[in-house]
Amino acid sequence: MTHTLPARPDTAAASVGSGRREVGVLIVGSGFAGLGAAIRLAQQGREDFLVLERASEVGGTWRDNTYPGAACDVPSHLYSYSFALNPNWSRSFSPQGEIQKYLRQTARDAGVLDKHRFDTEMLQATWDEASQRWLVDTTNGNFSTKVLVPAVGALAEPSLPDIPGADSFRGHVMHTARWDHSVDLRGKRVALIGTGASAIQAGPKLAEQVGHLTVFQRTAPWVMPRHDRTYPAVESFAYQHVPGLQRLAREAIYWGRESYMLGFSGLTPALLMAAQQIAKHNIDKAIKDKALRAAVTPDWRIGCKRILISNDWYPMLARDNVSLETGGIAEIRSDSIVTSDGTVHEVDAIVFATGFHVTDSPMFWRMTGVDGRSLGQVWDTEGQQAYKGAAVAGFPNMLLIVGPNCGLGHSSMIFMIESHINYLLSALDTMDDQGITRFEIRRAAQQRFNDDLQQRMKRTIWSTGGCSSWYLDKHGRNTTLWPGFTFEFRLATRRFDVAAYTTSRTSERTTA
Repeated sequence: MTHTLPARPDTAAASVGSGRREVGVLIVGSGFAGLGAAIRLAQQGREDFLVLERASEVGGTWRDNTYPGAACDVPSHLYSYSFALNPNWSRSFSPQGEIQKYLRQTARDAGVLDKHRFDTEMLQATWDEASQRWLVDTTNGNFSTKVLVPAVGALAEPSLPDIPGADSFRGHVMHTARWDHSVDLRGKRVALIGTGASAIQAGPKLAEQVGHLTVFQRTAPWVMPRHDRTYPAVESFAYQHVPGLQRLAREAIYWGRESYMLGFSGLTPALLMAAQQIAKHNIDKAIKDKALRAAVTPDWRIGCKRILISNDWYPMLARDNVSLETGGIAEIRSDSIVTSDGTVHEVDAIVFATGFHVTDSPMFWRMTGVDGRSLGQVWDTEGQQAYKGAAVAGFPNMLLIVGPNCGLGHSSMIFMIESHINYLLSALDTMDDQGITRFEIRRAAQQRFNDDLQQRMKRTIWSTGGCSSWYLDKHGRNTTLWPGFTFEFRLATRRFDVAAYTTSRTSERTTA
């Protein structure tokens, strides 16, 4: 459709009450999700939008996670926008710095940086029924918006465990997502708490420079070999100059990854059994000590938690300057960590590789819907759920990007992000075509969608694999992952299904 182009909100913005700047679409966050939405809006000829970003540049998790060894565990050609392929990746699995460079360059090339307000954190977003708009307060001005698009991401708020005495530690403390590059860890005694994805990447790099590394493991992960390689010059040249070649490679990677879902979904359990044997061999070839080998071998089925990839993790654990502790941490003292058996481990620095607030992000508590409750309150009491991961009953004119049950255990989150952007664009077109001023997902439609989703979830390895993971919320439900193929999600979000929503229109201001 053809859009009438309103004035840019940053040059001719209207104001409504209390000096609020009025904007058609307000996006919160500029990682892959928020930036992708901004680019697609601009490509569609929509100018009345603004992106709020609390940091000073785009990038999201790839801006924040600069710890040693940070890299992607999805192949580079698939971990990028479909509308902005990058023929210049240096490796099959991109390091953090290259991904952040890609995002910066993509934002510049798309010309959307002037649609961003950086160093601006959203403090509160409140639905105002009278104006049928969201009133958004930030650290850098207040706004009124027709449509709110939270694109804050699941890996945005670092999670620190509640360990007695943590505040008493006098040495250096950092979370992998907030790495302090001013701290010199060479020759130091360092504690690495956690054995998830960031620990798997940072640990081997730390072990090369520290005096001694003590790894505190709560649950052993399954770690597959990382089939990473540098792209030779001739291959990079071909991606740059042979039309369609990179897109063909991307398609091949996509369908190869999609086949993994046959195992995760329970349709073909033999696939995961074969993968578990490969992971077991990965342990056996690197670790000869029987006690250590037993300590790092999980007692749950592969796939139940996130499958990690590394060629260095197990060899690192076998190093002379690395020790593994599997007892729980009882307390932290000023110069040491004490495990539950009373052993005192003297350390100079502590690195928390303890993940993020995925199902309980503080940002959820800053968005208040029609009944005066925040999204955090609703999800805390009723369980985290949304319609197609995007719309939440009681929160009109709000579409999340990769909300609940949109995460993946096998493929690229960029595919899911672009699916939600398609849904957003279709919603905006529908609003324009039908004169809709207010839309809200019907509670019954949301409930049906989630009942079906959780029924499908029961058959997956995430429910049957015998583990407890960060995929689960406090109610024990998997509210993080999508239980099917990604092309199913793409089909489900290809258009805005307005019949699932109650709506108000310009001419009637009544609920249909």
